[in-house]
Amino acid sequence: MDDTLKLETRDGLPDALRVLLQDYPRHTWPNHDNFAGLVAFWLDRHLMFRRLMTSLIDDAEQAVDRRIDASSHATRLSRHGSMLLQGLHGHHQIEDHHYFPVLSSREPRLDRGFTLLDADHHAMDALLTGFAEGANAVIQGTAEPGPFRSDLLSFQAMLDRHLVDEEELIVPVILKHGPSGLG
Repeated sequence: MDDTLKLETRDGLPDALRVLLQDYPRHTWPNHDNFAGLVAFWLDRHLMFRRLMTSLIDDAEQAVDRRIDASSHATRLSRHGSMLLQGLHGHHQIEDHHYFPVLSSREPRLDRGFTLLDADHHAMDALLTGFAEGANAVIQGTAEPGPFRSDLLSFQAMLDRHLVDEEELIVPVILKHGPSGLG
């Protein structure tokens, strides 16, 4: 894969993969007939991941500034971290094994984009492992929250890059072809 397309280096999808986004711009999505149901639910899951990341970062900042005690931080980190890890793993499995193959067959010209998103999921596996290790070290008191906070910021940037690219590729396909066969 071209280095400029790797999750850690890209700044968006190539124009060739954004062709449907031109016909279905983001601001029109909520008003489209095929938005309610699956698309709304799927985007809500993405919003949940973003909110969990924000909460984890806010909590780490409070721990660094000693505005939250280590025990409270550990409890919140365990709960929100588990939700993020489990949610992302399950979400990615469904996408890789069900959504991506179905959507790719509906828009073969975007197959390269689904391959790219699948590669993102593999790259994110290493990020999720690093996140779990870092979170466990903070929870167990063997690591300070400052470096973990820095890791969270880096992870957040790559997660958001992936989520935006995924939304810009997948949502237009579902809006164009409908959600049948995906639910």
